[in-house]
Amino acid sequence: MAIATVLAGYALLHPQHSGASQSLGELHNELGAQQARSSSLADSINHLDASISSLESQISLVQNREAAVRDSLAADRARLAALQGQITHERNHLAELRAALAKAKGILSAQLVSQYESTPPDVVSVILNANGFNDLLEQLNFLGRAKHQQQSIISITQAAKRAADAAVKRLTGLQRDVRQITAANLVRAQALAGMNHLLTSRESALANARSAQRAALAASESRSHALRHQISQVEAQQAAARAAAAAAAAAAAAAAANNGPAPSSSGPALGPSGGWAIPYAIVECESGGQNLPPNSAGASGYYQIMPATWKLFGGTGPAAYLASKAEQDAVASRIWNNGAGASNWVCAGIVGIT
Repeated sequence: MAIATVLAGYALLHPQHSGASQSLGELHNELGAQQARSSSLADSINHLDASISSLESQISLVQNREAAVRDSLAADRARLAALQGQITHERNHLAELRAALAKAKGILSAQLVSQYESTPPDVVSVILNANGFNDLLEQLNFLGRAKHQQQSIISITQAAKRAADAAVKRLTGLQRDVRQITAANLVRAQALAGMNHLLTSRESALANARSAQRAALAASESRSHALRHQISQVEAQQAAARAAAAAAAAAAAAAAANNGPAPSSSGPALGPSGGWAIPYAIVECESGGQNLPPNSAGASGYYQIMPATWKLFGGTGPAAYLASKAEQDAVASRIWNNGAGASNWVCAGIVGIT
């Protein structure tokens, strides 16, 4: 009992960690969660990098196609300009042909009207009315020339009509080509513009997502670093407390061997059947089952609870040792929290309860 009573004086400040800050187990749990989150974010960022790289290849391909289409559009514009020149020429030529056709039709019409209004000469009357052989030859030649001229006018009129029809056909074909080229160019330009907009928008969205996840990863890694530092501090404190407790136990053992039993503390010591809120092994190590007054660190009572922790967990009065055992049991039970708060007592580690 003397050794347990001396160890109770080295409970230090560990009980006040409960509720006010995270326990070592909670810190390790949060660190594991942060590391898992960092790993997940890193995997997601790698996936986004791959997606962006693939998208950049697609954008490059579209840009190459766009350059080819621009070259094609330039060639089409040159062709359209040439076609417009041909259309202008064909229109002028068609106007000339129509004018020639109208003139030929006018001549042919006038000649037909003249022939209709006058009696056409026949060969017999020409022979009978001829003054000699030379006059006969001359009149026959005149009739032949007149007939030939009439046939020539008819041929010219027909040729002019065919030329005009052909010009109209060529003009119609040129105009159709212009419409087709213009429509095809418009469709290709719109398709490329749509693809460019879609790919650029997707690349921007992926880049934004990657930036956000990189920021989250940096925050998670920073938190992990802080948690590691905090865990190191807590572990160092616990190691120091354990070392102090071990030194105190050794000193108490030496004092007990040299000077006899240690002086008793206030109140009788309660044994394992004292109805403890935490394992009796921890109680025995902390207070020896006695309602001890405050030690040098301020911890008091059966469970060696610090004043700040006593108030934090609902204890009444300035210190634990001044309250009834029932109230001390209730406060200790809340600190213990079904074993989750075991690390708040140094002796828990000493007796092997964590």
